[in-house]
Amino acid sequence: MNDRNAIYVNGAWVRTEGPESIEVLHSATEEVIGRTPAGTASDVERAAHAARHAFDGWSRTPVDERAAFLDAAAAAIRTRTDEIARVIAAEVGMPFTLAKPVQVEMPAAVMADYAKLVRERAFEEPFGTSLIVSEAAGVVGAITPWNYPLHQVVAKVAPALAAGCTVVLKPSELAPLSAFILADIFHELGLPPGVLNLVSGYGMPVGEALASHPEIEVLSFTGSTRAGRRVAELAAQTVKRTSLELGGKSASLVLDDADLVTAVKRSVSNAFFNGGQTCSAWTRLLVPRARYEEAVATAKQAAERFTVGDPFDPKTKLGPLVSKVQQERVRAYIRKGVEEGARLVTGDAEQPTGLSRGFYVKPTVFANVTNSMTIAREEIFGPVLCVMAFEDEEDGIRIANDSSYGLGGGVWSGDVERAKRVARRIRAGQVDINGGAFNPMAPFGGFKQSGHGREFGKWGLDEYLAVKSLQL
Repeated sequence: MNDRNAIYVNGAWVRTEGPESIEVLHSATEEVIGRTPAGTASDVERAAHAARHAFDGWSRTPVDERAAFLDAAAAAIRTRTDEIARVIAAEVGMPFTLAKPVQVEMPAAVMADYAKLVRERAFEEPFGTSLIVSEAAGVVGAITPWNYPLHQVVAKVAPALAAGCTVVLKPSELAPLSAFILADIFHELGLPPGVLNLVSGYGMPVGEALASHPEIEVLSFTGSTRAGRRVAELAAQTVKRTSLELGGKSASLVLDDADLVTAVKRSVSNAFFNGGQTCSAWTRLLVPRARYEEAVATAKQAAERFTVGDPFDPKTKLGPLVSKVQQERVRAYIRKGVEEGARLVTGDAEQPTGLSRGFYVKPTVFANVTNSMTIAREEIFGPVLCVMAFEDEEDGIRIANDSSYGLGGGVWSGDVERAKRVARRIRAGQVDINGGAFNPMAPFGGFKQSGHGREFGKWGLDEYLAVKSLQL
């Protein structure tokens, strides 16, 4: 049992001012695997004051010392890889064999990369008669999601600490345990009090208190577009610098000269990765009308190879979703797709055979989907793929861009230059060419209602720096 009865404020584990705790459930067994405090607005007040008090000292700490904490934290995460991966696999449902490299080793690498980046960063540069200075932007409020719980915490905490900011962190109440482990790690490393604070709890009141607190100067939020609108509304009242990484409905555009079978199989894998619980997942597969039925058949075959089961079974390719609420939400979308006339190719809204417990959803593929259907327009966040037809290149680009979102996408072509030309016209923050390798330090963020701001790499570091000009 991973019970936590305290929040982390000003360098110490302290009791929350609220009487309640939140149960953390195993996504495959529905059993309680831990409890965390349900924080309050007054807990945020304490944490924000501690972060504010620590800011001056931490922002003046030499860069090499700040970077050394990040290097040490990365090493400590790696020594606890199995432990953290088991926790996240149980919380989120990602198969354990994937959780180790994706949910633990990748955030450890990102932590170390920020140590390297900040050492290389020029914080002062002459410009004409001015000296341009980059300095810590202030106290950061970080609100993180449940689908990649440690990775998204590191995406905010690492660059913020590297830049000299102090942080108040609110992890998702559905998958908070790895954030507590990270706080343990920094505590054991002797991070100065108040530099990192953790207040667990629900979006209301903890998230809203963070977004509206006057001592929080920078707010970084990852989550749904609906929640992001509320966060932005509250943050605007104190004119905070706000970074929002929100929803997506990304398209994988397979052009007529592409290797169709490879493109479809890879697109299905992308759509179902982490149970479809990925904001940038390619949930719309766009294929030439002349090869539509071939693409549908290939997608069906690929989807049915996703063995559903216990995330700790090495044979499992598709684990459960994070919660009962998420399971019912995804099933409702599947039923909606059928109601609106889409053709159910494989999967359905029923519990998979042989799995009486757990938040499972069958890998599901829809055909005959138009871009006006609900399942083509709204983020489902589960293993549901829409296969859609286009007439020619222009029509494919039009459909890909016909979305309120713009987070990710893919373009497939036998001609790389053609693929790059088309990708430049896709209104999304990150577009893969022929399944290009994932770069964890490339800028990540969206266009349109997928949010604004960028995470990772030097672009993520810049989100936590303010620019000042000294006129000489």
